[in-house]
Amino acid sequence: MSSEAPDLNRRRFLTGAATVVGGVGLVFTAVPFLSYLRPSARALAAGAPVELDISKLEVGRRIEVEWRGRPVWVIGRSQEQIDALEDVRDRLRDPDSEVDQQPEYARNPARSVKPDVAVLVGVCTHLGCAPGFHPEIRPQHFDQDWRGGFFCACHGSMFDMAGRVYRGVPAPTNLVVPPHRYVGDDYLVVGEDPTDEGGTA
Repeated sequence: MSSEAPDLNRRRFLTGAATVVGGVGLVFTAVPFLSYLRPSARALAAGAPVELDISKLEVGRRIEVEWRGRPVWVIGRSQEQIDALEDVRDRLRDPDSEVDQQPEYARNPARSVKPDVAVLVGVCTHLGCAPGFHPEIRPQHFDQDWRGGFFCACHGSMFDMAGRVYRGVPAPTNLVVPPHRYVGDDYLVVGEDPTDEGGTA
C-alpha cells in the first residue's frame, strides 16, 4: 500500500493564488464604496465651514486658516486701530464698502461683526498676491502716514485694518470679507452666516 507525500510547494502556490484573488476582489469591492464616501467635486468646490477657537487671539495678532482653498485672516484689533479706521477714510477708494465684497452684516466701517475682530480673505484684489500684515501705527517705507493695515509689495496696493483699499493703487476693490458667525465668545465659524445654526451676528 503506497501513500503519496503531500506536495507542499503546490499547496503554497494555491494558497498564495487564492489570497491574491481574494485581495483583488476586496479592492474592487472597496473602491466604489470609498468613492461614495468621498465628497463630490461640487462639495469640495463649495468649501466646508471652518471652526476656529479665537479665545487666545491677541490684539495686533493674526490667525490664518484655509477656506475654499484661500487663506482667511482672523485679526485682533486694538481700540487705537479701530479709531484709526476713520483717520484714513478720505484716502480710501471705497470707504463705505459699496462694492459687494462682504456680507451685508459686515457693511460697516470696521467691516466686521465685532469691531475688535477682523475676518478677511488674505488675497490682494489686484492679481491675487498675499499682502503683508503691518498692524503698527507708525511711518513705513511705503507710507509715511501709515495707520495700520496691509501692504502688497508685489505692486504697491495698500489696505487699511478693515481691508479697505486705498485710492491710487492697482487693487480695484476692498479685500473680501467671507461669511462668518460666532458661536459664543470663543468660537468663530468661517463659511457660515449668523443666521445658520442659530449663530450670533
